[in-house]
Amino acid sequence: MSLKTTSRLRRLIAEDAAKLMIEGSADYHSAKQKAAARYGTTATRDLPDNAEVEQALIARQQLFKCDKRSGVLEELRKVALAVMNLLTEYDPHLVGNVLSGTANIYSEIQLHVFSDDLEAVAIRLLNSGIAYRSIEKDIAGSLIPGFEFSWQQTAVEILVFDNGLRISPPSPIDGKPMARASQQQVAANRLR
Repeated sequence: MSLKTTSRLRRLIAEDAAKLMIEGSADYHSAKQKAAARYGTTATRDLPDNAEVEQALIARQQLFKCDKRSGVLEELRKVALAVMNLLTEYDPHLVGNVLSGTANIYSEIQLHVFSDDLEAVAIRLLNSGIAYRSIEKDIAGSLIPGFEFSWQQTAVEILVFDNGLRISPPSPIDGKPMARASQQQVAANRLR
């Protein structure tokens, strides 16, 4: 297969993966796998990287931009701010596609909070009447504990980093430090 054909196929897979993500097909990896299967390929060289899929996602959202999508993003950011206000003593930061602006109706709100006492965060949630599920996520080779719950019918994921771990972990999209927005930045709508 020529380089030109491979490049075109990567672009098509990226565009199809972006469409799947907008329609609610979870994460980058599964969306790329489903898109590649539609084109009858499993070759790694044909798979776009996450940055290519994100660019296709942004382009698709801009192409089909409508007031409904911007309203969804605005509502998700309002919900994120409400949760951040609840957890203010843990210095919450918004991350992920709600921050980047690529969120849709299927997106969950992702927050990073900081505490050396995971149990204190759990108690804060319980005292606020929030039923949660404990989780652990592999972030750059480290298991980070956290919680998942629903707030105003929106899925929320909180990862609890030790106070000493203030350095932003690598982004799953491009490997650079993950973008984070403080509670003040979200309140002032000073996001990317």
